[in-house]
Amino acid sequence: MSQPTSPLLAAYRGQPVTRRPVWFMRQAGRSLPEYRALREGTSMLEACLTPELAAEITVQPVRRHDVDAGIFFSDIVVPLRLAGIGVEIVPGVGPVLDSPIRSAADVAALPELDPDALAPVRAGVAGAVAELGATPLIGFAGAPFTLASYLIEGRPNRDLPATKALLAEDPETFNRLLGWVAGITATFLRAQVEAGAVALQLFDSWVGRLSPAEYRINVQPHSAAVFAAIADLGVPRVHFGTATANLLPDLLAAGADVIGVASDLGLDQANQLLGGAVPLQGNLDPALLSGDWATLEAATRDVVARGAAAPGHVFNLGHGVPPDTNPDVLTRLVELVHSIPPEH
Repeated sequence: MSQPTSPLLAAYRGQPVTRRPVWFMRQAGRSLPEYRALREGTSMLEACLTPELAAEITVQPVRRHDVDAGIFFSDIVVPLRLAGIGVEIVPGVGPVLDSPIRSAADVAALPELDPDALAPVRAGVAGAVAELGATPLIGFAGAPFTLASYLIEGRPNRDLPATKALLAEDPETFNRLLGWVAGITATFLRAQVEAGAVALQLFDSWVGRLSPAEYRINVQPHSAAVFAAIADLGVPRVHFGTATANLLPDLLAAGADVIGVASDLGLDQANQLLGGAVPLQGNLDPALLSGDWATLEAATRDVVARGAAAPGHVFNLGHGVPPDTNPDVLTRLVELVHSIPPEH
């Protein structure tokens, strides 16, 4: 079991750290040759739901890069699959549903998620925790709006036309759908903590497509319901969304303990927006990972300097690791972040 004195958990709680903690969104997976070898002949969801595979993939980047946390290898559509929704992750496309959910009748027919169906997730988390030892494991889930957008669209669509139409034309059905998603999301997160995860992150990848008013009225209550449902677990709760520079205070108000910041806003600005009262995570631009080292080092030091004013700072990217990233660059980046003395 991870130790409560880990740099990651200390930073998440705004406490002094022994070394500056760093991990990367999408650190496990496509950028690692050992991952590609392990995944050969296995579908994404099959890998997520095979406990031994999920545990090993979770640990691979910790072993290689010396990051300060593992994040459980899964996918935001796993709880949908385990609830009985027909969904596959199509290579090069993303999650594709057998039937989109777009009507009141569709929402009324949605099944409940039986906690017993999460047995493969629990086993995968437990296996990863056993292997990680003193390194903390972060559990995660997709936030209600992002997961609902996949259900409504039926496949990835950055413009979210069907989602926006349902919100405008039938807000009652829209809210019922998000309420259902919030319920299965809380169940999914709880299972991960009960199996050994010591922090949780809620990803709201598409929420930046909404205006602040749309978010506050129709989305924030459902994210807040997720955070409230897991509050008794006592673990740090991280909230992250992309293109959320105008939504950060609203994301915080949903109930998170830590705010993940995308690359569209400096951490110093984010800290000001949030009243200097919340630990931050982020936010190096992932595009810089493929450039020259001098530029990457300068940008890294700038992120660290900007994050210094916050009550706590966990170094991360402003989004996930691109699949073509050279793993040696990530290892070197971790060494750089660890070499910069903590402020405290």
